[in-house]
Amino acid sequence: MAKASALGRGLGALLSEIEEAYDNELPKKNGIEEIAVSKVRPNPYQPRKHFDPESLAELAESIKTHGLLQPIVVKEDIDGYILIAGERRLRASKLAKLKTIKAIIVSVSDEQMREHALIENIQRDELNAIDLAQAYQELIEIHELTHDQLSQTVHKSRAQITNTLRLLQLNEKGKKALIDGKISAGHAKVIIGLEPSEQSLIIDSIIGQKLSVRDVEQMVKKIKSHDSILAPQIGKFPELDFKQLQSLLEQMGLKSSKKGSKLTIDFESNGQIGTFLATLSS
Repeated sequence: MAKASALGRGLGALLSEIEEAYDNELPKKNGIEEIAVSKVRPNPYQPRKHFDPESLAELAESIKTHGLLQPIVVKEDIDGYILIAGERRLRASKLAKLKTIKAIIVSVSDEQMREHALIENIQRDELNAIDLAQAYQELIEIHELTHDQLSQTVHKSRAQITNTLRLLQLNEKGKKALIDGKISAGHAKVIIGLEPSEQSLIIDSIIGQKLSVRDVEQMVKKIKSHDSILAPQIGKFPELDFKQLQSLLEQMGLKSSKKGSKLTIDFESNGQIGTFLATLSS
């Protein structure tokens, strides 16, 4: 609990300092300076990994036309500056070929810099679902927070935090598909809890057949039902005869291989997956 309180005080002081500088956007005496763009290094604690190129290009054009309306926030380093807040503005300014950029220079610790990068992005809704989940997880681990304590700190509901953190249970293919917008958060929530191979199979089907969340719910229900039927039987049969099943798969144009009591099916396209799933559903 003490760590949660310390987080709140330190972060509040930092945000107040930055907001005060924004509200008093006057020359150097109020903390705003023109610094060389080339001397600003990215924040090593930036939780946001993905920046939309089209959005950055639009911001760059706006900066060319109207100038940078809101300064970035940096801290001084040995041979330049480290960015604390405003990575989109910095990237867009580089695209706009600016040599200098308006900046607020503050004195903060590495821990404060890390906290601010996480919470600024969370509060501004600038993270995709996976980056957001990782940001939540990082704050929880750094400060040993409960979901309720994190909820109070970042002003998000406890349910939203818990549901977002569950997305980290996706396999790597699922995380990438969600980041790329190929599946929705609704799709993702349905397949959480399945084996990685089962997740991959359903993700291919979602993408290949444009399945709705409802369609995926039905698929997952069948998979879980099938598993619950087979579970009591596991271990009863030392050797299973797959000949008839392999023959049926061959008629469907599918290749399979058998090892002990396991049968592996090789799919070469989304179409084959769709045919296989349609046969199961019939």
